[in-house]
Amino acid sequence: MWALRAAVRPGAWLSRVVRGRGAPRAAPPLPACPHRALAAFGPGDLKGRGGGGRGPRADGPRSRTGEEEEEPEDAEEEEEELLRRDPLLPVGTQRVCLIHPEVKRVPGKPQLTRAEWQVAEAEALVHTLDGWSVADRMVVPTKTPDGKLIFGRGTLEHLAEKIRGSPEITAVFLNVERLATPTKKDLEATWGVQVFDRFTVVLHIFRCNARTREARLQVALAELPLLRSHLKSSIARPDGRGGGSRYIMGSGESFMQVQQRLLKEKEIKIRKALERLRKKRRLLGKQRRRQEFPVISVVGYTNCGKTTLIKALTGDDAVQPRDQLFATLDVTAHAGWLPSRMAVIYMDTIGFLSELPHSLIESFSATLEDVAHSDLIVHVRDVSHPETELQKASVLSTLHGLHLPAPLLDSVLEVHNKVDLVPGYSPAGPQAVTVSALLGHGLPELKTRLEDAVLRATGRQVLTLRVRLAGTQLSWLHREATVQEVDVIPEAGVADVRVVISSSAYGKFRKLFPE
Repeated sequence: MWALRAAVRPGAWLSRVVRGRGAPRAAPPLPACPHRALAAFGPGDLKGRGGGGRGPRADGPRSRTGEEEEEPEDAEEEEEELLRRDPLLPVGTQRVCLIHPEVKRVPGKPQLTRAEWQVAEAEALVHTLDGWSVADRMVVPTKTPDGKLIFGRGTLEHLAEKIRGSPEITAVFLNVERLATPTKKDLEATWGVQVFDRFTVVLHIFRCNARTREARLQVALAELPLLRSHLKSSIARPDGRGGGSRYIMGSGESFMQVQQRLLKEKEIKIRKALERLRKKRRLLGKQRRRQEFPVISVVGYTNCGKTTLIKALTGDDAVQPRDQLFATLDVTAHAGWLPSRMAVIYMDTIGFLSELPHSLIESFSATLEDVAHSDLIVHVRDVSHPETELQKASVLSTLHGLHLPAPLLDSVLEVHNKVDLVPGYSPAGPQAVTVSALLGHGLPELKTRLEDAVLRATGRQVLTLRVRLAGTQLSWLHREATVQEVDVIPEAGVADVRVVISSSAYGKFRKLFPE
């Protein structure tokens, strides 16, 4: 389940477009996506046009804000050093035997995803890895899922015979959350090939897909429990002393203690580096909120079509969706317009997944911090998936675990995607919007629903105001609101102006220009 960031420089191009500068009568056609707005997003935290890297500073010279801490000059070199580590999985072609332990349902406990769909999801994880394929797949019943070797002796011997008798199998993917290192080594000795669990495979995929500094550091943080587990296993001695009798250069520390201390120091450095980046992101978020650009966070189960939907809503051809799990790991921002010509920021978040290890969840929960500061959450569902209801429950459970504001949770807009794959589909309730992001079906209705929801969430309203042409009222509205239409009445020297305006801006307008 999970999860995986905007500020706009005062006077930037998008600010002028958002506030309605243009021909007084007819709104000019808008370009597909206001890319220049994304140039004001912070260094390495956000990506526009589907790419990564750094953009210009949103706040100008450092001295202008007075809020951002000075970053150590060697911070980037230190972070790169922290990110240097051995590969988690072997490089090259691998033919995997996928084994899914099926535990008999315990009365009174909820039904989990059916075994065949858990296998299908695990297979999709394998296919995400370059050069990896599934040579065989097996659903194996077990009564001892918490036992040392997971399976009983007879089952274990049967599996060993089958795996050793299949020379095309080069590895085993055991579809369990996490294998203890001793269990992993015993299974590898029994089966004669390397064995990988769900945690290692997903962590490797995260590492491959991480692009920004923050995402890469969070992968490194999530990997530390694995390194500690390997350390304990590799140094353990039959006498149980863990190598404690060997001391390093008279320091009084054993080799085990030195390695544990180094891992602890590495964890502290990673957390400090992450905190520096989060402070920058919070500052950018404050600046974005001062500019009052509404933010729509798009969430959903992995591979549900979030990125495809954002591409359809923004018209940004540079956004390149991929049909694989965790294609989006870094949270990215994309600017677009609603029907009223109000500019919004769409946040594309990391896809959720069921049964991820808690250490991975905790490490990545911070990437969803911006969801809490968004004005609207859009939950995209793949209604063509056989387990779409369980996926929905997974996503909602994660959102509630983030302790989001109640009004934000209550206003989640549910979008049922991929309806083109389900002929005759009709949602159970009237609140959901049905679309096909790939084919463009249902997008006009979705944009209308998005606009209504954003107006409610941000306290904006659509008003028609009569202003005098001789004064500064019209230019003020162009600066502080979104001007949709101007109907000039020359003989009266006035104009009726249709605007989208926030409650605070409307209060200022009435104070400055009393009737």
